[in-house]
Amino acid sequence: MKKLKLLLSTAICLVIFQNCKKEKTYPDPTPYSMEVPSYFPILDIPEENPMTVEGIALGRRLYYDPIMDKNGVNSCSSCHNTASAFTTASSNSLAHINLAWGKYFLWNGKVEGSLEDIMQFEVDVFFQTDLSKLEASEELKDMFGAAFGSNLISSENAAKALAQFARLLTSKDSKYDKAITPQSWVYLNDSEQRGYDIFFSEKGDCFHCHGGPLFTDGLFHNNGLDSSPSSGREGITKNNLDQGKYKTPTLRNVELTMPYMHDGRFQTLEEVIEFYSTGLKSSTTVDPLMKNVERGGLQLNSQEKSDLLNFLKTLTDTTFTNNPALSNPL
Repeated sequence: MKKLKLLLSTAICLVIFQNCKKEKTYPDPTPYSMEVPSYFPILDIPEENPMTVEGIALGRRLYYDPIMDKNGVNSCSSCHNTASAFTTASSNSLAHINLAWGKYFLWNGKVEGSLEDIMQFEVDVFFQTDLSKLEASEELKDMFGAAFGSNLISSENAAKALAQFARLLTSKDSKYDKAITPQSWVYLNDSEQRGYDIFFSEKGDCFHCHGGPLFTDGLFHNNGLDSSPSSGREGITKNNLDQGKYKTPTLRNVELTMPYMHDGRFQTLEEVIEFYSTGLKSSTTVDPLMKNVERGGLQLNSQEKSDLLNFLKTLTDTTFTNNPALSNPL
């Protein structure tokens, strides 16, 4: 009888120990305040997923860790690396730049909503993350605990952490940004200024889709690539008026985010500028903003092409691409 009582007592202690271990308590996460330029749009951060030091650290780890992939091969960084301003030439993925202000995600806008929504898609659909692999890591369990108060790992919290890190991928320190900040004492040279004038005037018409501090309207356009355009946004909305429409990519760091267009058909910025100058093609759904389509494009001369190219290069932000806080922590 004494032996039985001892066994029962041991079993009860083991259960209590396991429950205590499972319900390990963590201090409240440390709030993190994002700093964005005053000329950027207001940043809307969901109340249910505030930015925290611990949440960002977890999101950064998950962004670079192939453990998120059910096959353990790829990570977010496989298609979005720092040297290419968080895209890659091989994937032709939209760059992860200033996504905090996005509403539509992917070239055709398949996912709509917040960063939490697109990251939930990445976890559940794209990577099909096997949560048991994450749960097998005591380090990750502690990181989840530090970020969310519980070391019980869920796809929802994984998506929230990734969203927090993705909000941090903010490009705001290019030569252009310095030039519009009076106290920086940085100026565009003559060619860059002429390119600026082309970009932000009817001469170039670039600003209609790529205007504002984000250099994208975040919407969908048929920009005259083909006379018989591919499906594009139509594949999502089922509206034939959306044929050939694709999301406007940001032009921030455009010098680094080759290839260009939704299908990566152009390898250089010179090719892109030449397309808008002489290569536009008319179709039934071409955007009215492509008002020079009937004559093939803007018809820029060689000097204007060179000036526009030089202005686009002022959007390169090496502070962003070299930021150690955004690099691989593994």
